[in-house]
Order: sequence, then structure tokens, then C-alpha cells
Amino acid sequence: MNQPSSTGAAQVDLGSLPEWNLSHLYPGMDSEAFKSDLAKAAEECKAFAEAYRGKLDGIARTENAPQVLTDVIKRYEALEDLLGRLMSYAGLIYSGDTTDPVRAKFYGDTQESLTAASTELLFFGLELNRIEDEVLDTAVAQAPLSHYKPWIEDLRKDKPYQLEDKIEQLFHEKSVTGRSAWNRLFDETIASLRFTVRGEELPIEPTLNRLQDPDESVRKDASDALAKTFKANLRTFTLVTNTLAKDKEISDRWRGFQDVADSRHLANRVEREVVNALVAAVREAYPRLSHRYYSLKAKWFNKDKLDHWDRNAPLPKVEQRTIPWNEARETVLSAYSAFSPRMADIARRFFDEGWIDAPTRPGKAPGAFAHPTVPSAHPYVLLNYQGKPRDVMTLAHELGHGVHQVLAAPNGALMAPTPLTLAETASVFGEMLTFRRLLDQTKDPVQRKAMLAAKVEDMINTVVRQIAFYSFERKVHLERRNGELTADKLCELWMSVQDESLGPAIRLGPGYETFWTYIPHFIHSPFYVYAYAFGDCLVNSLYGIYERSNEGFVDRYFALLSAGGSKPYSELLAPFGLDARDPSFWQIGLSMIERLIGELEAMEKAA
Repeated sequence: MNQPSSTGAAQVDLGSLPEWNLSHLYPGMDSEAFKSDLAKAAEECKAFAEAYRGKLDGIARTENAPQVLTDVIKRYEALEDLLGRLMSYAGLIYSGDTTDPVRAKFYGDTQESLTAASTELLFFGLELNRIEDEVLDTAVAQAPLSHYKPWIEDLRKDKPYQLEDKIEQLFHEKSVTGRSAWNRLFDETIASLRFTVRGEELPIEPTLNRLQDPDESVRKDASDALAKTFKANLRTFTLVTNTLAKDKEISDRWRGFQDVADSRHLANRVEREVVNALVAAVREAYPRLSHRYYSLKAKWFNKDKLDHWDRNAPLPKVEQRTIPWNEARETVLSAYSAFSPRMADIARRFFDEGWIDAPTRPGKAPGAFAHPTVPSAHPYVLLNYQGKPRDVMTLAHELGHGVHQVLAAPNGALMAPTPLTLAETASVFGEMLTFRRLLDQTKDPVQRKAMLAAKVEDMINTVVRQIAFYSFERKVHLERRNGELTADKLCELWMSVQDESLGPAIRLGPGYETFWTYIPHFIHSPFYVYAYAFGDCLVNSLYGIYERSNEGFVDRYFALLSAGGSKPYSELLAPFGLDARDPSFWQIGLSMIERLIGELEAMEKAA
């Protein structure tokens, strides 16, 4: 359903969709509060540097080091919260309409100002890491500094990859005209693209939405429109991809990272071997998962093979209805409440207090996200809600992130952020709770089959598709070391991983080779994508434990979410008896997907 604005006739079937209230952060772009905080940030960062630059080692060796260093870190943490509040506001304003020149200028100017201000803070982490281990360990072992021990231990993992202060400053300041500028070019290009579907000019979100239309001819037309526009813009996307891959190679080389994904693994605080085991397990399971499922789906469509535009098509002869916003809201909240009233109470605040922006609009950032902002504020959720069942699952997913972010916030600006290894836990768990509740309430066998199929497809998209994305990224970044990649080469690499992962029952027709162009994770967060597969497999294991013996599970689950980034993932999973470093761990999660496919096959035989 095309939903071009937050008002008008196109909204009738969905009801009133909420738009977020960003005044919780600042009253407006030109408000005195924002201008004052921006000036304060610059002044405070400079004052902090003047007070402590070159002095941390000396402070650490004093008798009162635990108290003094704690006071210094608290002051630094308050600055991080202030900088984060300002940048979050600018980013959220910009995502509301990335094609608006006023918003784009506001975002760019804010980014430049905060980059300049935060340059004054670069010395802090670098100097802390230059303090002798024995000296810092002695101080950290004592209260009140022991509170920040997890953050300091995390910081010290970066030590081998740090550069001289001046080089770090150059990297930091150049990011505005480097990676950040290319990110912005990508965002504004994607938001400004228009796709002609049956004479109608559409932005990307409504066009992608038509790939789930019950009418195959509509799906094909949407796919053709996507391919035509992507192809017309291949030069831009190829240049952006080449530039950012080279930018990353330069940074990795200077810092001493060996593998193209090692910097992401370090940021995620996960061992390369663990990720390699996950990737190997999923790729080995392709025939048992995606190949097997799409072969079954092709039979439902009375075809030998599905065309690529049919991959996410709704099942034939199953009623497709538009789900109004209020129904989606109650569906998710009731599922959350059945698990824990506390979880539902937190999620309800997003609806009641203006923390969600749901309608599609021209220029609005595509997709969906939950932005944690800063601990002194609260998260915000962006959706492009169009009433599809998948949109309900997206709502459940992003609210899971939001609940996680609210629970982690008391850890403060330094320890609230969660590494990607666990960042998708609450979101995928929220989806699973919602799916299971809906499935339990569905007695009609046709609808039940459709729900199971949709869930399997979501899991394949989360696990198989994201690992294929990871494989594509690896190929791109490794090939880029040998020189620029042509558009044809990028398309060739894309098709190679898609063919391997989707299998023989999907026909990848002309035009599909360009579909790598619109994936934002490749641009904004290289190698982020494996976190989805990590989270899905982990949640499948967690949910299995919850189903078998849920006594005390809710308390342990809330403890995991509330920890934020204050504990390593291995320590947080231990109370559940889970160890992601065990190669067999991934089979637990993958086997759940296999069981669901098996259930669908059994329904097919019984029909």
C-alpha cells in the first residue's frame, strides 16, 4: 500500500500513525537550548583537555588515584552524554527527511561542530591506555574506580590498534569529509530515488513493499522498476562502495588489523573464531534451510523455480489483509505482556510518550531502526509502517531494541551501549514472542501454514541472507585490495553469494544483479550483518530454554538486557548454560529453523 504522507486518504486502512516528538531532546533546530548546548559542548571539551591532557599517568600514580580518576571519568561521561544528545537530535531530524536541504545542512553543520569539539577528547582514551598495566590495575581494583572496570577493560582491548595522538586526531577530523560524507551521499541518493511502477512515481520503501503484493505481475513490475533505477545509478553506488572499502583498508592497515573484518570483531568484543564458526555452520546449512524451503514454496506456486521477485511473496490463496496500527500495537504489547508485564510497560511508553515515527513519507529514511540516543534521554523508533504482517514483526523487533536500550541506560553513557553480539537479542526475542502468541491463537490450518511460512522466511532473511551479505562484503573488501572494482564485478560478486545461499529453486533473473546497491549496512557499518544471524541463532537457543523450563528465566533475561555493555557476552550467556564459543552451539539455533520447515513439509503431505 502506498502511503506517501502522514495524512490523507492513503491512511484510512492503517488508522492514525504516530510521529515522534523530538522536543524531548530539543524544542527545534533553531532553539536556544540546542545552540546553547552546542556552544557548551565545545567549551567543556576544551576545558576538559586543558585540565587533564598529559596528566593522567601522574594522577594514576597518586595515593588518591581511584577517587580522582573516577571524578575525571564521570566528567568525561557527562560530556559523551551531551555530545550524544546533540548528535542524536540532528540525526533523527535528518532521518525524517534526508532530501530536505535545511535538515541536511543542520545535520552536516552539527556533525562538523561536534567532530571539532570531540577532537579535544581524543587524548583521554589514548592516555589511559598508555598507563602501565600494573599501575592502572591497582587503581581499578579499588572503589569507586572499580565501577568503571568493565569500560576500562574494554578500552584496553583497543590498545594494540591505537596510533599516535596527532594521527588519531587527523583520522577523526577527516571523517567529516571522508566516511561520513560518503555515508551522507548514499543516504541522500537512496532517499531521492524514484521508481516508476505502473505509471506511479514511488520512493524506495513503497516500491520494496510491492514485492510482497499478492499479485505476481505487481511484484514483477516493482522488481523491474527497482532494477531499472538501481542500474541508472550504478556509477554512484560503485564509487561510494569503492571509496569506503579503500577508506577502511587504509584505516585497517595503519592500525594493524590483519583480516578485513577484524575491526568489527573487536568492536563487537567477539573472537574471530566464533564468527567463523557461525558463518561456516550457516553456509553448511544452506541446503537444509533456504534451498529446502524455497523448493517447497515453489511447489505451492506450482512452479519448478520461483523468480526472484517471488522470494517474499505471500502464499497463494491465502487472504491478505491490511493490519491497522492499533491492532499491530495491541498484538505486540499483549505478546510482551504474556512474557512479562514489565516488558510490556516499557514498550507501551514508546506509544504513549511519542517515541515512534511510523508513517512513510517522501525523503524519510527507509527501513526501520531503534536509536538509543543517550541515557539522560530515551530511545526513539523509526518505522515505515504499511500494514503488512512483516511490518508487525518489524514493530516487535524494534520495540525489543527499545526495551533493551531503556533497561541498559542506567549503566551510563560509557557502559550502556551493547556490543552487536548481544544487540539483536532483545529484538529477535521480541519477534519470537509475538510470532508464538499469534500462532497459538491461530486455529485455521491455512492461516497457520501462512504464518509458519512467513516466520521461516523471516528467519532465512535474518540468518541465511545476512551471512550471504557478510560473504559478499568479504569478497568486496578482499578484492578491493587489488584495485577498484567495476560495477560489473560488484554485480558478479553479489550474484555469486546469492546463487549459493538461495539455491536452485530461485531464478535470479536480469536486473537482480544490481540489488546490492541499496543495502545500507554495507555503507554505514561494514560487516555489521553477521550480528543478525548471531542474534537469531542465540535467541532460538534462549527461547528453547524458556519453553523447556521458564522458572527464573524472566529474571535472568532482564539481567542480561540490563547489563548493557558492562559484561562480556560469554559471561551474560553463562547463566543460561550457553557458550557461543562451542562450535556446536550454532546448530541449536539452526535446528529450530529446520524443525519449522519440517512442520510445513508435514502439513503439505497431510493436505
